[in-house]
Amino acid sequence: MNAIAPVRRLTVLYDAECSLCAFLRDWLRRQPQLVPLELVPAASEEARRRFPGLDHGATLDEITVIGDAGQVYRGPAAWVVTLWALREHRPLAHRLSTPAGARLAKGAVLAAAKWRGAQAHRGQRGGAQWGGRGYRRADGWSYDPDSGWSYSPPGCADGTCAPR
Repeated sequence: MNAIAPVRRLTVLYDAECSLCAFLRDWLRRQPQLVPLELVPAASEEARRRFPGLDHGATLDEITVIGDAGQVYRGPAAWVVTLWALREHRPLAHRLSTPAGARLAKGAVLAAAKWRGAQAHRGQRGGAQWGGRGYRRADGWSYDPDSGWSYSPPGCADGTCAPR
């Protein structure tokens, strides 16, 4: 028999250096919660101590949520489980967990990643800002007609990766 552990608490790892992530952290704190959320900066000493098996570099690139029984959620699934924990947003989480909703959740996560990328490169590209630019393969974006936009950060082989 396969028993599934109930989720009684979730830890949300967020990038404390990202203004969007900090805004969402503050928004989450104000929401009535059905499942308590602990908000911990990604790759912090606390995160490393509590979750030694995680790739903490990856938690800076993509939202990561950990359940109290060791469940790990990343990307769109992390957003859905976080919304599921909120009293007023649980119905939305259920809609986003459907196949059609999953595409919408993925799109929202990709839009957030694009915004974060624009903010991270703001100083390096002479003031590049959100909007007015298309998705570019050189930036790590690709489009598939069946699954939509996807993002894979460019490799560091050419030495152009931003330092952490």
